[in-house]
This record gives sequence, C-alpha cells and structure tokens, in this order.
Amino acid sequence: MRILRAFAVAAGCASTVLALGAPVSNTELSEVCAQAEDPAHCGRLVEAVQLKRLPNLARREGNVLSVSLYPSGSTNFTDSDDVVNGRSYSLWDYLDGINAVVIYTTAGDNTTFTLLQRTTNRRIELPTEPQLAPDRQHLVTADICEARCSNEVVVWGVTREGIRKELVWSPGAAWTDAVAKWKDTATLSFEYAGPDGTGTAERKLDDPGWKRVP
Repeated sequence: MRILRAFAVAAGCASTVLALGAPVSNTELSEVCAQAEDPAHCGRLVEAVQLKRLPNLARREGNVLSVSLYPSGSTNFTDSDDVVNGRSYSLWDYLDGINAVVIYTTAGDNTTFTLLQRTTNRRIELPTEPQLAPDRQHLVTADICEARCSNEVVVWGVTREGIRKELVWSPGAAWTDAVAKWKDTATLSFEYAGPDGTGTAERKLDDPGWKRVP
C-alpha cells in the first residue's frame, strides 16, 4: 500500500469570494479518517472538512458534487452505485496557484485524483495526489507501489489549454513506495521505501535520466 495521503494514512485568477485552498494535513487526515469504512468513505469525510473551508467553491446534494467554475457556471460529478462501474467523487483540495480543484475519485478498489481546471472545465485523471511546483507551471505525481501501479514519477506541464506529461522516470524495483514533493522549481525531493528500507532522495528536472515526452 502506498505511503501516499489518502485512506492509507488512516489505517489563472480565482474568485475573490474563495478562501485560499489548504490541503488536509497528514495529522488531520489520520484523525478524520480514523473510523472510515473504506477509501470512498474517507474521501467523503475529507470533503466535509473542505466544504467548510471553501464554502463558495463546491456543494454536495446527495450523490452530486457541484463545483463552481470561473468566472461563472458550475460542473457536476455524480456518484454511481453500479456494482461493476460504480464511482465516487469527493472534494479534496483547491490549488489556488492554477485555479484548479482536486477531486478524490474511487472506482472499486482503485483510487485516483481528478484535476479540474475551473476556467476551462478541462479535466484530467491523475494516478496520485498532484503536488504543484513553486513556478505554478508544473505538477508531479509519484505512482509507486508493489502492485497495480505504473511505478512512474511524472512531471506534468500546466497551461490554460490543459495538463500534459512532460517528464517520466521510474526507480525500478529499488522503490516500492514513494512520496514526491517540490524542493524548489527545478528539484524534486522524495521519501521512499524499498527492499533495503526507507530513505530520501532528490532529482533535478534536468537530470538526463528523465524520459522527455514529445
């Protein structure tokens, strides 16, 4: 299971009426999801916290999560209880720097994150919780685990037109779990676990080991 924040922990201008987004801290997440029945339930508990922090960003009406667009309008994410294709959506975070909303998404045993750009209503599904770079032009995801993961770290380029892969790197079998964060605009830092234990590492964006996506 991933170290990543989600159920694992437990067991551009924005509208002026919005408060600045604040991700739920690891401590909060542990407390909020301590009694969660499953990942979807954990996501809904986090959503309840975030709806209070961001009251003008989204609202929940039954199985429909409605997110406001900018400068006007809204878009809906509708939960489905279908046994085979059921999905749930929960408000997770707001990235003020790029005016985007992060939606925690579950489908059966799979969990992903949907990034919604509020100015264009463009959506992209990401494998893990994205981390925004200080330059606001990049995101990073680290999809590392022992099974059912791509085992890739991906740097995504952020533009008004959408989100696209720019750099991809795999640690191979050396890592079985990892969390990626930005040390600065040009450097990523990692906390990882592997067959030989846990550790930390850094990787610059100009490292030749990255595969550049055309």
